[in-house]
Amino acid sequence: MHVPPGPGAMEAGLADVVFWGALAFALAVAFVVTLPVNHWMIGRGRGHAVVHELHGHSHGHH
Repeated sequence: MHVPPGPGAMEAGLADVVFWGALAFALAVAFVVTLPVNHWMIGRGRGHAVVHELHGHSHGHH
């Protein structure tokens, strides 16, 4: 399979600064986006553990 040349996260290897920079950026964006959503859900009693209990799941029995 031929990968066209060009700078970018998809072409970067594990030792490449572009890869780690893109990963850090993606994680930072995900944190900023999900933090207020999680805070809102937990404040209304709809956190992760509560949702799993409502569906009959527990972390020990996946």
